Amino acid sequence: MPQTLLIPLSLLAAYLVGAIPFGLLVARARGVDIRKVGSGNIGATNVFRSVGKSWGILVYALDMLKGLAPTACLPQVTAALADSTAPAPTYLALAYGIAAVAGHNWPIYLGFKGGKGVATTSGVLLGVSPQAMGIGLAAWLLSFLITRYVSVASMVAAVAVAASAWWLEPPPVTPAVFTLLAVFVLWRHRIIVQRLRAGAEHRFQFGKKST
Repeated sequence: MPQTLLIPLSLLAAYLVGAIPFGLLVARARGVDIRKVGSGNIGATNVFRSVGKSWGILVYALDMLKGLAPTACLPQVTAALADSTAPAPTYLALAYGIAAVAGHNWPIYLGFKGGKGVATTSGVLLGVSPQAMGIGLAAWLLSFLITRYVSVASMVAAVAVAASAWWLEPPPVTPAVFTLLAVFVLWRHRIIVQRLRAGAEHRFQFGKKST
């Protein structure tokens, strides 16, 4: 099969995988419509707060896998179906990763109203640049411990990953894509920024219920 057909089909597959609303499905299995509780977001953080810690962690892992699987597997599948023995180019993994994040953020199954893409983006990072992923994780943990805001930690981590990519990865494609993914995360958090300014955002309380 020619790559001119394979690549668009694989991009569509990556988008459809990314669009699977695991947060909605897991919460619904627990008898909760996650869109009607908490922040109304289908992501892991709202599931964590509104359904339970273990379920939130499960959703994060599944959403992360949505980014990792297309990024790590689809380039090899594309090459195999095209009867190519050459290593899959990095740009394919990045393209499939962007498609998966777009699917999570704008899922066709939910009228294009999805999550913020943090977990799915972290899966893409893990598949393409574990070093940048490690820096992002460290930035997230430090920011969370200082502010106790998951949203602030996610935005700081996104910026840290984008900045570190220009140092860790060969320019311009990979750093530019990581910067684009960071912009996705920041854009999806724009309402949260308004809530932070108004003092209405939930702050995690260690050992207590978040406020």
